[in-house]
Amino acid sequence: MLDDSLLDDPAALQRADHEHALLRLAGAGARVRNALRLAEAAGIAQLRPDGRPRTVLVAGHGAALTAGQALAALTATSSQIDTLAPHDVAPVQHGRLATPAFTAGLVWQLPGWAGPLDLVVLATADGGEQGLVSLAQQAYARGCAIAVIAPAGSLLADAALQVRALPLPYVAAAPYEAEEESGPAEADLPAEEVGALWAFLTPLLALTEELGVTQLPEGSLAGAADLLDELAVRCRPDAAAYTNPAKDLAARLSGTVPLLWADGPLSAVAAERFAAMLAERAGRPALPGVLPQVLTAHRGMLVAKLGAAADPDDFFRDRVEEPDPLLLQVVLLRRAAAEEDEYTDPGYAISRARRLADAHGIRTSDLTTPEADPLRALAELIALGDFAAVYLALATPAG
Repeated sequence: MLDDSLLDDPAALQRADHEHALLRLAGAGARVRNALRLAEAAGIAQLRPDGRPRTVLVAGHGAALTAGQALAALTATSSQIDTLAPHDVAPVQHGRLATPAFTAGLVWQLPGWAGPLDLVVLATADGGEQGLVSLAQQAYARGCAIAVIAPAGSLLADAALQVRALPLPYVAAAPYEAEEESGPAEADLPAEEVGALWAFLTPLLALTEELGVTQLPEGSLAGAADLLDELAVRCRPDAAAYTNPAKDLAARLSGTVPLLWADGPLSAVAAERFAAMLAERAGRPALPGVLPQVLTAHRGMLVAKLGAAADPDDFFRDRVEEPDPLLLQVVLLRRAAAEEDEYTDPGYAISRARRLADAHGIRTSDLTTPEADPLRALAELIALGDFAAVYLALATPAG
């Protein structure tokens, strides 16, 4: 269970944060600005596209695929946005001392219909995936336009030159001294860096804006960077839990299995990201879904004993032999107009979700953004979820 006292102890949080996750989340705004500046230096502004691509395929794994899903949610044109996940894995040759990352052997396959009308974007924080190099070669043979987001000097970045791809920068996280491993882990499954999403999404949006695929409000990326800075201040470790929305959310999630219900495509991306961060950082399960269909998909859990049937306040329960049960909690991720207040009906699906949870005695929490700009709205929902997942991990004693 979460130790509430740790949430209000900045020194203890810092000692527990071996990977400097909070610092890296706080630097998301600066990372967006750096990525945008480097993307412009790479020549995006000089592109002269001959119409929009028919389809934009974003290939990668982890946060790269999340960036592709975010791009799809932010796109309102005739172009189709698809993500291309690995479909297989092959063994990787290595020496006696080195253990290659599992991701190095991932395999991707270009869809049979992909061709000269399509754009393939290959994105990775490592750049050593031979499968992405092979995919770049497939795309080149099909006549696809190609862009690559990868660290400079990596295997994929070098391959991009051979297939005439547009090289876009991957802005790595700032290095910190005395970084330690967070604990025992599979040697070939390293944790993904917490801020990688913005290093992928920023150049991806800069490129698609230039191609006319996305049409965000003017200055949207810069505005999102400013908002990420503001959220970093609100969610800083020395902000008390009652004024820190991420700490408050982490405390409310403790001891529960969250059902992350989103009210639309943008909040659905944030829900998927939140579930991934809770699993990766806090080791907690969470189930995302989109309203209204999630009401029927999750109905069985609402009426089962995992809901409110097991009463944690039962006076006669043996606290030693029967530990506190895990209970469900519904978290509603949604966008709200700036002029709405707490008494405004957010829509039938949200109202029905609240009534359903109340009827089964299940706690409901809100993760709401008032931002009208879709990118700023996405940034707020994702940032609050990221910080909350990290605080939940840091304030939960191991074992």
